[in-house]
Amino acid sequence: MRQLKDKVVVITGGSSGIGKALVAASLEHGAKVAVCARNLEKLTGLFIPSDDLFCFKADVSNEQDCKAFMAAVTQRWGGVDVLINNAGISMRALFEDVDLAVIKELMDINFWGSVYCTKYALPAIMKSKGVVAGVSSIAGYRGLPGRTGYSASKFAMHGFLEALRTELLHTGVHIMWVSPGFTASNIRNVARSSDGSAQAETPLDEQKLMTAEECAHRIIKGIIKRKRTIIMTGQGKLTVFLNKLVPGIVDKLVYKHFLHEPDSPLKKYL
Repeated sequence: MRQLKDKVVVITGGSSGIGKALVAASLEHGAKVAVCARNLEKLTGLFIPSDDLFCFKADVSNEQDCKAFMAAVTQRWGGVDVLINNAGISMRALFEDVDLAVIKELMDINFWGSVYCTKYALPAIMKSKGVVAGVSSIAGYRGLPGRTGYSASKFAMHGFLEALRTELLHTGVHIMWVSPGFTASNIRNVARSSDGSAQAETPLDEQKLMTAEECAHRIIKGIIKRKRTIIMTGQGKLTVFLNKLVPGIVDKLVYKHFLHEPDSPLKKYL
């Protein structure tokens, strides 16, 4: 896939952050874009539907919503060339304190949402020999304290996509995932607290992070070049490498890093 012009690109979770930027970047590349979100009013407030842009209301944690979304896309444009499983939420709470419903919600959206959408897009993608991409995280390579459910969902996504990649090795379908690292978006503002409520504020200085637009540009470039995986930051690449080489030391480094974030839940154990 040398370009996206006139290709059908399907993006989940497009009403904010990386998803919103992916929609804009795909349209800039001349793609026909189908995007879903739970809040259709917000989505259509950001993007004006046109011949090249299709907005659909769907909660990716609901299998029937995902099935209906893919059916609507194929009915409109006859197929799917690229699926970007982007929809996702995060959390920040100690496992000891978290309501298990929070972890279930993360698994339902981050993992099952990717499974459902991929399942129902796959027949069309196999015909087009297209691409399935997952927007993951370093948390899918290395478990992060205070984010047990988020890490679990991203590890699960990695395992699912890697197994699927191997199954489809000789079909012409390309499977990939990308790990943006910390990106300026609202994912931390809506991250779940221990009781499931939105965190409402971010512990990071968002102005110092990679922009969602830059992240989307790298993802689209990787899709066009059919990259296997993309780890976007030097810190992320170093973390993945060291975690394979000296995991015990990385346990301590990761603990120290997250202990010093503002209002760290780890301070409970000091």
